[in-house]
Amino acid sequence: MPQPLQIKTPELALSALLNTPQDPKVLLILTHGAGAGMAHKFMESLAQFLQASDIAVLRFNFPYWEKGRRSPGSPKEAIASIEATLPQAREQFPNLPVFIGGKSYGGRMASHLLAEKTDLLVQGLVFFGFPLHAPGKDSTDRASHLVDVQVPMLFLQGSNDQLANINLIHEVTDALDNATLEVWEGADHSFKLPKSKGISPEEMIGQLASQASDWMKKQ
Repeated sequence: MPQPLQIKTPELALSALLNTPQDPKVLLILTHGAGAGMAHKFMESLAQFLQASDIAVLRFNFPYWEKGRRSPGSPKEAIASIEATLPQAREQFPNLPVFIGGKSYGGRMASHLLAEKTDLLVQGLVFFGFPLHAPGKDSTDRASHLVDVQVPMLFLQGSNDQLANINLIHEVTDALDNATLEVWEGADHSFKLPKSKGISPEEMIGQLASQASDWMKKQ
């Protein structure tokens, strides 16, 4: 069972959960998507699979979610809350390399933090579905800041993601020297696959966790 914690920010304390393996190799701060908090089934399963791969996982609710709102509002508050987790995370695991990962919106907010502040001693960034654009509005504008991110980045993307035209994702990652792209054929933004693939949602999350953990341990 994950350990409940609180992340203290200047404005309020954020609910958090910590999954700790017996012999952790890496600490991942895992941020949630825009429409679901840290306890969403995807987040819970992903944290459990990562824990089984010797990854300590710290999840927390963004301030808007903690306040009971379901719309993210200003990115500034979300970005600041990610930064606030870093010193507290290092208190828990002072000797582990720290990575930040995020589902959709959470990953995008983390990338803005690391583009703005390059001295945070974060080893890498994992995107569990980078939300490149709104559905049906193909664009790479949301990725323009990624050139300022100095750490290695792993993009885990579905080829059928309506928030990320896969050709544009290839275009974005090909232009970055520090990006690795792994594409799941047929997967959507939630990493759900057609039944013909024969992979259950739980198995899919397990495979995402395996890819992410292997990549983090190599950095």
